[in-house]
Amino acid sequence: QVQLVESGGALVQTGGSLTLSCEASGVFSDYKTIGWFRQAPGKNREAISCITNSDDKIYYADSVKDRFTLSRDKVKNIVYLQMSNVQREDAAVYYCGADVNGWGRGICSHIGMDRWGKGTQVSISA
Repeated sequence: QVQLVESGGALVQTGGSLTLSCEASGVFSDYKTIGWFRQAPGKNREAISCITNSDDKIYYADSVKDRFTLSRDKVKNIVYLQMSNVQREDAAVYYCGADVNGWGRGICSHIGMDRWGKGTQVSISA
């Protein structure tokens, strides 16, 4: 059983940086894909970045490419999202999601994730 707990959300100024953490209980081999998603008020949940467990391939949404970096510590079972040059449109609740059953087929999409954390709020100030 994989459980996910996010942390690190905060109020950050436009252009600033922030690092989110997702602690995954259970061994890393229990999921096929893990990643970060976000949901702003009135919007659908969108995929930000994912990593597949089999080959360590990392996906980034175009909106965050070159600004956000996903990394993971297999010893500590933590997946990080380093956010830099944050913009107003980055404000959202950020969720960690994992595909344990494999139904997501390695695609970074909220539809394929079957485990979710409770989320952490990222707010952006001018």
